Parts: sequence; structure tokens; C-alpha cells
Amino acid sequence: MSQIKDKLKDVVTTVMIPEVEAYLEDLHKLLEENKETEDDKLAMTEMESLLVELQNVLAVIEEDKTEDSEYERIYHYIMENLDSNEH
Repeated sequence: MSQIKDKLKDVVTTVMIPEVEAYLEDLHKLLEENKETEDDKLAMTEMESLLVELQNVLAVIEEDKTEDSEYERIYHYIMENLDSNEH
């Protein structure tokens, strides 16, 4: 596996998926307590879709049928978004 695929797989499995799952868990708690807002419901839908997309990224990496340049594009997109969310 190329270095970029390893880096992408690592950031998706160790950072992105755990963060999305934790946020979804928080949103589900609000739902259970009937404290959710319309924005929370929208966020839940978006986070569930993001989780599916992240799982799809992992599946594509495992299939190994995509150019490294595409993996690199996805990796840089994720890193830019992570950096912008930290500031």
C-alpha cells in the first residue's frame, strides 16, 4: 500500500470515524432526552451520511483501484478541514 493510502486510511480510522461516531452519540443522547433541535436533527443526518462516506473511502482503499492522486486529494481535503476546525 502506498504511503498516501496509509496516511488516508490512518486519518479516517483513527480521527475522522471516531469523531463522527462520538458526535452522533451525543446527538442520539439529545434525541433520547427529547432535547434535540431542528439543527441537531439536520446534523445527525449529515453526520450519518459522512460516516457512510468515510466507510466508502476505506472500502475504496481496500479495493486499491484508484490512482494515488485521488487518495492524495481526499487526504489533503480532510486535513484542511481538520485544520480549519481546530482554529
